Amino acid sequence: MDTEERFVFISGLLCEPTRARMLWSLLDGRAYTATELANAADISTTSASNHLSRLLEADILKVETQGRHRYYNFFSSEVAYVVESLANLAKADRSTKSPNAAPGKGIHYCRTCYDHMAGYVGVQITEAMETKDYLQKSDSVYLVTEKGWEWLSQFNITADNLPATRRPLTRQCLDWSERRPHLAGQLGAVLLEKMLQKGWFRKVQFSRELVVTSQGSQSLYEILGITLQ
Repeated sequence: MDTEERFVFISGLLCEPTRARMLWSLLDGRAYTATELANAADISTTSASNHLSRLLEADILKVETQGRHRYYNFFSSEVAYVVESLANLAKADRSTKSPNAAPGKGIHYCRTCYDHMAGYVGVQITEAMETKDYLQKSDSVYLVTEKGWEWLSQFNITADNLPATRRPLTRQCLDWSERRPHLAGQLGAVLLEKMLQKGWFRKVQFSRELVVTSQGSQSLYEILGITLQ
């Protein structure tokens, strides 16, 4: 199968309505069983298993077995980026939104994008890090400056203690609700994990939404000068 045929094949798998609903559910970063994904897509478990088998064969999803349960998740972070990027085409009011418009609520305000932070808050944090010269845009990634690594050390994040993986250190991930990039990649995932551990954010059950705690709001103002509503 050449590149063009592979593209057509993968596009068909991703954009079929039932499978698209399943993939959207997985963007919260959690792994789900076939039954849970069937409920999300409003189909039978048997039908869900057939769809999941096709996604597994194409290396779009992976499955892990724990006891009697099988949990499905994205095969790689690259798949999650593709699914999230498709949402940029679905934003109905993209041509009318002002860049300075007040932030929305729920997942528009603050959410997970697979394993890193997105929404208004995610973009605000990224842009504040740029303003303070902790990050610098370079093509489709961010370069971490010397000042940036020094700032990240308060979270016990250093270049030496990040695990060696094939995943890019940073990535500019276009935010579908803000239409500006937020920080993704290995660093984006680790930074969100550290902020969750500090209690600055709280996950909402069965949702991609993140709640900014009062401690988080105060801390982000102190270290980045961000004022959150």
